[in-house]
Amino acid sequence: MTFNDIFKSNFLENIAGVSLLDMTVALTLSFGLGMFIFLVYKKTFSGVMFSSSFGVTLVALTMITTVVILAVTSNVVLSLGMVGALSIVRFRTAIKEPLDIAFLFWSIAVGIVLAAGMIPLAVIGSVVIGVFLLVFVNRKSYLNPYIVVLTCEHHESEVLARTFLEGYTERCVLKSKTAQKGLIELNLEIRLKGDNTDFINGLAEMDGVNSAVLVSYNGEYMG
Repeated sequence: MTFNDIFKSNFLENIAGVSLLDMTVALTLSFGLGMFIFLVYKKTFSGVMFSSSFGVTLVALTMITTVVILAVTSNVVLSLGMVGALSIVRFRTAIKEPLDIAFLFWSIAVGIVLAAGMIPLAVIGSVVIGVFLLVFVNRKSYLNPYIVVLTCEHHESEVLARTFLEGYTERCVLKSKTAQKGLIELNLEIRLKGDNTDFINGLAEMDGVNSAVLVSYNGEYMG
């Protein structure tokens, strides 16, 4: 093999497969849309501990997907090999929040659409998805269920406490009841009429009521 054969190889011929202008425009747009996804994630995050590394991952994932799809679209043979190469990739990191999966797919989808040259679809679609998430995730719903843990001394105080509670809530359902000598513990699921929770103070001050605890409940955990 001579030097002329090396410079005539298919590998060097693929250098011009994707123009420098296309790469610059695609990577710039992917970075901008990735930052937009990261900002939406930051505004809609409702978990316990915010992870800045996950936000950076969303930006990087958008750009990486764009690079991969640019390479695939420039060479049909490479696209077949890429399918086999990516099939061996396994991700072991557990996704704690279900909404994080939507952001991961959003980043991948934007990278694919940008690399395919559908820039209006990527931009307009990202704006629509971002507005949707900002509106619905950050919306404070008064219909979220709450659990009231009520401790009473006798049956009369139990009846008065439940009557008092039903007057301040839209829905009050008994979930569990524990009765001991001189002590009755109730777990009640309620739906609030608004965002005012001052009624729990009045409930705790009633005669025969030892304690009243209001807990937010989403069906998976309490806290």
